[in-house]
Amino acid sequence: MRARRTVAALSPVLFLCSALVLAAPAKTYQVSGPVLEVRSDMIAVQKGNDRWEIARDASTSMKGGTPKVGDKVLVEYRMSATSVEVKPRAAAVKKKK
Repeated sequence: MRARRTVAALSPVLFLCSALVLAAPAKTYQVSGPVLEVRSDMIAVQKGNDRWEIARDASTSMKGGTPKVGDKVLVEYRMSATSVEVKPRAAAVKKKK
């Protein structure tokens, strides 16, 4: 009887723990370089010969103040899909014998 109560008490805890693992946030990435442009919704950073535009909003943490053009920054970001379009598979080509 005691074992049943223990299992019954632990079941919700195990369920919540597994849900937290599945809801883990996306992997974070970093890019660093000089700032090319700063807007309220975006920061552009030069990485090699490429211009990286990274979206930002009011919740973006700004450590060390507001960046200005020319400042060197390290930006930490996450990739997330905004939409996914599924295309049908190509029909298999039948060989003639």
